[in-house]
Amino acid sequence: MSQAAPNRGLADELPFHGILFEEPAVIEPNRPAVFADLNVDQMVEAVTAGRAEYDLAPFFYTRLRTVEAIAYRHEILRDLGDSALSESIASFSKQMAAMREHLTQAAKLHYPRQRQRWFLEAAAIYGDAVAALLDGLSQAGLRSRGLRAFRGYLAGYTASAAFAQMRAETERLREELAGIRYCLQIGDSRVKVTRYEGEADYGVEVVVTFERFKRGAVEDYGVKFIDLMDMNQVEAGILDLVAELYPEIFAALGDYAERQRGYLDPMVDAFDREVQFYAAYLELMAPLQAAGLAFCYPQVSSESKEVAGRAVFDLALAAKLVPAGLPVVGNDFELAGLERILVVSGPNQGGKTTFARTFGQMHYLASLGLPVPGNQARLFLFDQMFTHFERGENLLDLRGKLEDDLTRIHAILARATPASLVIMNEVFTSTTLQDAVFLGTQVLEQIIRLELLCVCVTFVDELASLGPATVSMVAAVAPGNPAERTYKLVRRPADGLAYAVAIAEKYGLTYERLRDRVAR
Repeated sequence: MSQAAPNRGLADELPFHGILFEEPAVIEPNRPAVFADLNVDQMVEAVTAGRAEYDLAPFFYTRLRTVEAIAYRHEILRDLGDSALSESIASFSKQMAAMREHLTQAAKLHYPRQRQRWFLEAAAIYGDAVAALLDGLSQAGLRSRGLRAFRGYLAGYTASAAFAQMRAETERLREELAGIRYCLQIGDSRVKVTRYEGEADYGVEVVVTFERFKRGAVEDYGVKFIDLMDMNQVEAGILDLVAELYPEIFAALGDYAERQRGYLDPMVDAFDREVQFYAAYLELMAPLQAAGLAFCYPQVSSESKEVAGRAVFDLALAAKLVPAGLPVVGNDFELAGLERILVVSGPNQGGKTTFARTFGQMHYLASLGLPVPGNQARLFLFDQMFTHFERGENLLDLRGKLEDDLTRIHAILARATPASLVIMNEVFTSTTLQDAVFLGTQVLEQIIRLELLCVCVTFVDELASLGPATVSMVAAVAPGNPAERTYKLVRRPADGLAYAVAIAEKYGLTYERLRDRVAR
């Protein structure tokens, strides 16, 4: 966020630091390690597409640390649900984009007077945008602390002598420049510029004279001129001669461009960037909501680990399925009392990994103060999130797969605190069942001792019944057809089929593989 200017709000007696953070905050520049495993990187890439100039990704890297900070954003998002307000802010953003385009173009121009004119137009667009935004905020029934405080700041800013003088001077210069009239006399490789003194416009007379000869549509033999932004030397020379005819106006324009160089208010500039964080996410939600998927404002606690979700879904996956017309399956989960660990088992390709990602995504999105996918959610505000997903062997790494699993999990447990959240997906698949049971039990018992919230996707059913802290969830299949996946996860004891399927696949003994062999 830009450096905050002193609060000059008049309409609301609220301090204002920004609409993302109620208090000044340090923005995280680096992508969190969990992004790739949870597919949050895909979500951020989609949500920031088309908004590269705002550099929004760091806002998605920076988690909120308090429940109050999350409530601050929830309030603003609810206000932005007002369509009239959203349209007003969208219009403001378009005007600010046009202003930046003018400034960018001005910087590319060669001739000073042309640069000054583009700068003047940029300032005019800015002044109109700010005034219109204040009008839109004033007409909205704002409830959020953030937008009310910004409205107060903006009211004070627009009422300031500096802003009023800038707008008045901008309009005066535009009117004076628009009022300039001059005549060109072209001949003998010379151009003469004089003040316009009411001379007849021969161009109009020529058009009127030849109007009588018009015979409908005819072929156009007119020369097509290339309209370049930058003036050529002849145009620049003419402009210099015009400036000599109206020295006061062009001197005032040059003085204006110098004095108003820093006209852009830091807080207005910061608002323009920060509001894109909300707008971008709401745009991501819109087509999913139109397809019937629900989003909710989660109840977030930094103390209670009793978490739950209803009809929750993988946001990154849904963003791909909905445009393709494919269904999105929602799932429920709940941890109550002493329960801390969801042990997810069942057949492969049954939605287990997707569920684990969903659990992580929801907690991460909640920590950003954003609505989460699902009908209802009660979530925990974690201090750190760790993921351990299966990786292929790295030929440059001398460690074997089992050693790599153990090393990574040891590092997680060494850093985790009771307020951390861990998501493990298919660990210890490279060893025997006996070793997997032993190692998995040791890891989960350590997680239980730390009282960590955890999702553990595994083929080892024994891990689902280590005590009151563990809850078994099983990927369901269609009744009467075990080969058909429903992608629904149900809370029930592990059925012992997951490892059998894994063994069958390992040795090529699945129904499909056997059928192929018989057919040969």
